[in-house]
Amino acid sequence: MDHDDHAALIRGGVEGAGPRWLELGAGSGAFTLALADVLGAGADILATDRDPRPIAGLEARVQRRFPEARVRTRAFDFSDAIPYGPFDGVLAANSLHFVRDRDLTLRSIRSSLVRGGRLVVVEYDADRGNPWVPHPFSFQSWRREATEAGFDRPRLLHRVPSRFLGAIYGAVAERPDG
Repeated sequence: MDHDDHAALIRGGVEGAGPRWLELGAGSGAFTLALADVLGAGADILATDRDPRPIAGLEARVQRRFPEARVRTRAFDFSDAIPYGPFDGVLAANSLHFVRDRDLTLRSIRSSLVRGGRLVVVEYDADRGNPWVPHPFSFQSWRREATEAGFDRPRLLHRVPSRFLGAIYGAVAERPDG
């Protein structure tokens, strides 16, 4: 996958949302760059990862490519807590598959969002994992989990084939307005 694929997986869930986003499990920043690109001028991203090594230098990499975006990084484990926002959106690209029981994490994410805020996930479209992707969830499973955690309108954004577990999809769900 390349930058255009990354942007296509999240675009429909990011466009039209506000500029303040939290990214969970940013890693080396491929989806951070896509998020900055899709948000455009005024992007305000807190990119997080439990390992400080991959996010080291991420702020500078994003600034070189998207100088009008503001990116901050923080090392922490989102399975312990979610930073309080409120955020206009949360991006979890290839990170929630490390959490076996996602309900509490999803509810914490929902609490960190503004009303109408969005949770965008990128995930392998499979319900069986392996040592590197221990707990993936298909889009069908995602719709059920998101609804049970109190999100509205879970919908598929984009899907691309993958040599690893068949396919990768992008999806979005929204925090209810009420």
